[in-house]
Amino acid sequence: MGKSERWSQKVTESSDSLDLERGVFALEDSREIARSLKKSAEESHRRKSDPYRSAMSMLTFYINRAGKQLTTEQKERLEAAKDELRILFGRTPKNY
Repeated sequence: MGKSERWSQKVTESSDSLDLERGVFALEDSREIARSLKKSAEESHRRKSDPYRSAMSMLTFYINRAGKQLTTEQKERLEAAKDELRILFGRTPKNY
């Protein structure tokens, strides 16, 4: 395991990040990904910022860390989950 793999795993497991539902980023529906992240963010006692920012940060972190390993379909689904998160938190999606 390379240094960067250990670093991202440590951040995910021990930082003031969210306790995520297992397999959340592998879900087939972007809306379900967003709902799960929202639920995790609202229930978390480890987060330092507001639920919206925590959920969006975790999603962005995952997309950035997975990088080239994501298929085009997976990346599109995760990017769509960002807009779904914005909707669930009452914010205007960027694509509107």
